Amino acid sequence: MLRHILRSIAAGVFWIVLATAPAPLRAQTGPAGQSDTLRLTDAVVAARAANPAVQASRLRAEAEQERVSPAGALPDPVLELGLLNRPFDGFGTDERMTMNVIGLKQAFPWPGNQGFSEEGREHAARAAQLDAAEVEAQVVARTRAVHARLAYLDRAIAITADTRSMLRDFLEVAETRYASGAGVQQDVLQAQVAVGRTTADLAGMEQERVATAARLNALMGRPAGEPIPAVDLPPPGGESLPLDSLMVLSQSGRPALAAAQERALAAEARYRAAGRASYPDFELRVAYGQRPQYTDMGSIALGVSLPIWGGSKDKPLERAAAADQAELDARALELHYDTYARLGELRAADERARTLEEIYRVQILPQAEASVESAFAAYQVGSVDYATLLDARLTVNQYAIDRVRLAAERLQATAEIEALTRASGFDADTQDFDSSMGGDR
Repeated sequence: MLRHILRSIAAGVFWIVLATAPAPLRAQTGPAGQSDTLRLTDAVVAARAANPAVQASRLRAEAEQERVSPAGALPDPVLELGLLNRPFDGFGTDERMTMNVIGLKQAFPWPGNQGFSEEGREHAARAAQLDAAEVEAQVVARTRAVHARLAYLDRAIAITADTRSMLRDFLEVAETRYASGAGVQQDVLQAQVAVGRTTADLAGMEQERVATAARLNALMGRPAGEPIPAVDLPPPGGESLPLDSLMVLSQSGRPALAAAQERALAAEARYRAAGRASYPDFELRVAYGQRPQYTDMGSIALGVSLPIWGGSKDKPLERAAAADQAELDARALELHYDTYARLGELRAADERARTLEEIYRVQILPQAEASVESAFAAYQVGSVDYATLLDARLTVNQYAIDRVRLAAERLQATAEIEALTRASGFDADTQDFDSSMGGDR
C-alpha cells in the first residue's frame, strides 16, 4: 500500500511539473513580446550610430573625399621681390641695370597629369565610401548574429532552469521513497547526479551569456558591463535563394566588391599618370622691373623641365604602378571568389538548420513527448524504472534547446547572407522577415 501511495505521489509531481512548465520548455521562437527589453531593431540602430568601427570608416571616407580636389589643383604660385644690380659702393640707383623687381612664377604640369591624379583620388574616395558601407553592413550582421545567440542562451537558460527545478522535485520524491523503504538508493543517486549535471550546464550557459552580452554591448558602442535583460528570438525567414541568385545580388549590392573595383580603377589612373611622368613640366615667369632713373622694364620667361633621368627614375615607378594595378585586380577577383564560397557555406548552413529545425518540430519533439507519456504509463505499472522516465524527460528538454539553437543559427546565417548581398529581408519595425530571401514563411 505504501509503495502504491508513493508511486502515486511521484506521478502527481511529474504531471504537475509538466502542466506548469513555462513557455521556454516548448522552445518558443515567436515574435518579440512586450517583455523584450532590447529589440533587435534597437540594437541595430545603436550599432549603426555608435559603433566605433562604423564611425572610423565614415571619418576615413570623409578624409579621402577631402583629398580629391587638391589632387587636381595647380602648385601654388611663387611671388618674387628683389633689388637687382645694385653697386656695392653706395647701393645706389644710378646704374642703368639697377631695378626693383616684382615677379610671379607658376608651374604647370604636363596637360592631363593632374586629371589622372584627381581621377585616382576620386576612385579612392568612392572606395572609402563603399568600405564604410561594408563595415556598417558587417557590424549590423554581427549585431544580429550576437543578438540571436543571446536570445538562444536566454531560452536555453530558462529551459535548463526549469529542468533543474523538475529534477529537484523528482529528487525529493526519490528520497522520500527511499526513506520509507519503497525506493532504491540508485534512484536517489541518479537524481542527484542529474541535478548536479544540470546545475553545471546552467552555470556554463550563464557565463556564456555574460560574455555574449559584453560582445553585443561592444557592437553597440556601450560599456561591456551594461546590463541586457532577457531578449526574444525573432522568427527565421523562409528558404534562401539559390546560390547563383545570391551571387548576382552580391555582385550588384555588396559594397566590398564595388570598393575593390574602385581601388583597381584608382591604380589604373596612377599607372597612366606614371606613364606620363617623363613628360616635361612647364614654368611660366613674369616680372616687372622698376628703374628709378630710367624707363621701367618687363620680363616674361618659359621654363621646361628636362626629364633626362627618366630611364632610371620614371620607368621603374611606371613598372611599380603596373604591378600595383595587377595586384588590385587580383585581389578584386579573390574577393569575388571568396564571396561566392562564403555564400555557399552560409546557404548550406541555413538550409541545414532549416531542415533540422523542421524535423525537430514535426517529428523528433512530438515523438519524444510521446515517449515520455509512454514511459510514464509504464512507470505507473512498474514495467520501467525511474531512470528510464527521467532520461525520457531530459531528452525532450534537450531537444527543445536544440530546436532553439537551430533557429538562432538560421538567423545568424541569414544576417551574414544579407550583409554579403544587401538583400535585406529584415523589417526593423516588426523584427520579422519578408520573402525577399526566397521561400514562404
